[in-house]
Amino acid sequence: MSKLRLCFLIHSHQPAGNFEDVFERAYLHSYKPFLDHLLRHPAIRMGLHYSGSLLEWIEHAHPEFFEALRVLLERGQAEIVGGGFYEPVLISIPPADRLEQIRRMADFLEKHFGRRPTGAWLAERVWEPQLPSTLAPAGVDYTLVDDNHFFAAGFAPSQLHGYFVAEDLGFSVKVIPGLKKLRYLVPFAPIEENIALLRSYAAEHPGGLAAMGDDCEKFGVWPGTWRHCYQDGWLERFFSAIEENSDWLETTTPADFLASHAPLGRADLPTASYPEMMEWALPTSTRQRFHAVQQEFSGRPDVAHFLRGSFWRNFFSKYGEANLLHKKMLHVSGKIRKLAASTRRGLPLRRVLDDATTCLLRAQCNDAYWHGIFGGLYAPHLRTALWRDLVRAEKLADAAEHGRASYAELSRFDFDADGHEDLYVVTGTYAALLQPAGGATIAALDFRPSDTTLINSIQRRPEAYHARLRDAAAGVSPAVSSIHNQLKVKEPGLERRLRYDQWPRHAFRLLLFPTWKTLADYNNLQLEASAPLAAGAYDVVAASADRIECLREGPLANGAQGSASESLPTLRVVKTFTFREGPRSCEIACDLALSHSDPQPLHLHVGLEVVLNFLTPNAPDRYFEADSARHPLSLCGEISSHSFRAVDEWQNVAVAFEAPGSSGFWVAPIETVSESEEGFERVYQGSQILAVWPLELPPDANWSARLSLRLSTAR
Repeated sequence: MSKLRLCFLIHSHQPAGNFEDVFERAYLHSYKPFLDHLLRHPAIRMGLHYSGSLLEWIEHAHPEFFEALRVLLERGQAEIVGGGFYEPVLISIPPADRLEQIRRMADFLEKHFGRRPTGAWLAERVWEPQLPSTLAPAGVDYTLVDDNHFFAAGFAPSQLHGYFVAEDLGFSVKVIPGLKKLRYLVPFAPIEENIALLRSYAAEHPGGLAAMGDDCEKFGVWPGTWRHCYQDGWLERFFSAIEENSDWLETTTPADFLASHAPLGRADLPTASYPEMMEWALPTSTRQRFHAVQQEFSGRPDVAHFLRGSFWRNFFSKYGEANLLHKKMLHVSGKIRKLAASTRRGLPLRRVLDDATTCLLRAQCNDAYWHGIFGGLYAPHLRTALWRDLVRAEKLADAAEHGRASYAELSRFDFDADGHEDLYVVTGTYAALLQPAGGATIAALDFRPSDTTLINSIQRRPEAYHARLRDAAAGVSPAVSSIHNQLKVKEPGLERRLRYDQWPRHAFRLLLFPTWKTLADYNNLQLEASAPLAAGAYDVVAASADRIECLREGPLANGAQGSASESLPTLRVVKTFTFREGPRSCEIACDLALSHSDPQPLHLHVGLEVVLNFLTPNAPDRYFEADSARHPLSLCGEISSHSFRAVDEWQNVAVAFEAPGSSGFWVAPIETVSESEEGFERVYQGSQILAVWPLELPPDANWSARLSLRLSTAR
């Protein structure tokens, strides 16, 4: 009987911007011991993929790892697999950037290991039908996706024990189907169960292929797996069991199998990723219904193959923050392409272009653009790392384009592709994105001397797993199971911290609310502010690079006025933004003007809200400073002064708040409750800061206020 070929493609990745100790722990608990086991078992062959951000870290932190990897490659035991260098989801970035990402990975591998890869790992195994047109011209011969992709195209499980050819516009690439059953058993099920599954494949498909592509982190980083795989010896026993069954089972590298076998046919695959990703991409309410249907048909695999979630791009609809980050990336990429065209005519320096391009490519790392079982989008340090690279890349491109340090320009276009015009003000010191349709608020604010973005918070919204948190019984079984089934809570009482924002967390949002409301109401999102004036569309009356005036006339919501029985007065609101630039500093101010013609006077509180995210709430180098006293960013309290500072020495930025005539500021932390590989956790996403004025506005009277932010370096 012909042997079954077992092909593992093991993927190792840490995102750009992750903490140094996370890299080190993953290296010691997963990447190194996994490689050590391979070195002790020369008969175990497989494909290995390492993301560029991880390779760069290993090169400097553990160069001995490269030596060990070279041993595996030289004896033909392992095949090094390429892909996008900084682990982008290829379909989410411009075609030119896709080619550059793949080329950089191939160049790096050739430089350090003496060979260019023929295969490419797809980040999150996200496939779209047009990918062959990217992969083939980049020199990619094959890739691996899930059996789920093939089921969506109508294939049966029994057909997936080989490889296929996918084509787009005449460009072809070989596609290997990875088997979910194998992915779920390794390394969680007993050795005997894994061997039994492989034996069944061998009996049913002699000479066929059983392939699995999955994360190396499941061998040591995922909860409980380090003890399970290494201390308890699961991986050692598994490799030994494969060797002991060599009469019918043989491991192979992907390229070797492809070279010795013909394709099983053609496969025209639809958009897909692994099943969990497609479920995570669904809107929360739909995801809950989808999960119920999955449970109903859990015993019907013939039906389950037809149950599909959304696709990866839907994260941009689900999370406005991911969409804004993505559109910022596309905008910066366009600027760099324009700069590259100019450079060929001898304008900016090539070194500047290379630096900007590297920052851009690093900012295409996929992790912070989505959220599933890992932190992803909810991890502020990952979002910040991408924003920092984009701020720097855009700053470099703009400086090269303008050829001078001082410049100012206003662009009017739909920045985030939501159907509404935005205003984008850019100078050598800052970049501000004003969204008139979103309450005339500033959605993004970059301070270029520090390569820092200042808002970068996240709207707290319902997640499907919040129901599990509320309903969870105390105690979690310590047994190792698939990470997708685990439930852990990192601190008690998290279900009491679930709260959901009414609108995105931007700067200079107008909140009109009843006079009896308190800081506690603000912290608990019970302010009952007038929604139309807070988040409704404003008209742009005038716009230039240093001044933008926005207007809205509309009714005051009942909550702000204080009684549902009262008629709704109509307010005229004018928000005038002014921008001033100084040496390594700038001032952004919002002048607010209110008037009404209702016969009754208005009695309420006026608030202008700013959101800042300095990443960590209790670090000594990040603080609020008021009346010569320092407060941690975790502060939930009142600052009874019309001015104070927020300081981030680590990012080298300080923001001076000034609100003349106000009664002070209300400050509260923004904390999400999200799921990560370590369990449910509370994550600081910045602080909401509300300048508050008491308002008594007679009929036909005018009232005005001003909130200014002065941005400067902190040291």
